[in-house]
Amino acid sequence: MSAKKFLVTGATGETGRYTVKELLERGHDVRALVRKEDERAERLRRAGAEVVVGDMLEHDDLIAASEGVTGAYFCYPVRPGIIQATAYLADALRRAGSQVLVNMSQISARDNSDSHAARDHWIAERIFDGAGLPVVHLRPTFFSQWFLYPHAQASIRNGGMIDLPYGEGRHAPIAAEDQARFIAAVLDNPAAHLGRTYTLHGPVELDQEGIAAAIGEVLGIEVRYRPTTVAQYKQRLEAQDLPPFLVQHFCAIAIDYQNGIFSGSDQVIEQVTGARPLTVKEFVELHRSEFPAAAAV
Repeated sequence: MSAKKFLVTGATGETGRYTVKELLERGHDVRALVRKEDERAERLRRAGAEVVVGDMLEHDDLIAASEGVTGAYFCYPVRPGIIQATAYLADALRRAGSQVLVNMSQISARDNSDSHAARDHWIAERIFDGAGLPVVHLRPTFFSQWFLYPHAQASIRNGGMIDLPYGEGRHAPIAAEDQARFIAAVLDNPAAHLGRTYTLHGPVELDQEGIAAAIGEVLGIEVRYRPTTVAQYKQRLEAQDLPPFLVQHFCAIAIDYQNGIFSGSDQVIEQVTGARPLTVKEFVELHRSEFPAAAAV
């Protein structure tokens, strides 16, 4: 197998860093685009990636980062600017003659979404399509990594609960590790996937009570689901000083979740990679050391 060179944007993020790892393990060269030099960037460098510092909102940075690459993985955080970054990257990859682009969108992306971020993701998909790039769009449900974020950790640690305005909605949490395996497989052998849009899920769909029970079982504690209202959720997010753009997104997709937008279970990851994605229990067990205070509940 001849080595290819892939650009990974957002390379220190959840899916980015695992995608770098997967591509390197497949024997490919990886150019990891990061916003700044820090320990996370240094870990990528030590793993064997070519680390470049750049801003996705700077056209010249993306042109330089895309030079000579076979393909790219694009992942933009939930903040304003994705449409500009998409246009810049589309131009840069056309110049480079890229053979494949895997675009990380989101499951709530659609032209009439109440979430500004989700609608921006839908428009970004259309920009890549209109540019004529060989693109594959990914629309994942909620990441399993959400269980590790400070707001979730605080609820589990301080009250033994998951308190979200998700009603009786369901989803199959998907680990970043499993998404990265799929992303690397598609980048490596893109022919059968070009032009397609995939929703990504874990293997088992659960409601929030089921997720709480699964987390509690692994950690050996009681974890309960306590549904809240969107208004209460918004107040809590604002109290945490989250950016208004992010607060608006989280509140809008809470309604989407109640309406079943995030539901579904894995239909493609096992088929393409040969291994099924992690269940909630398996994910928590794998990351058990990252729940240091949970046992004290």
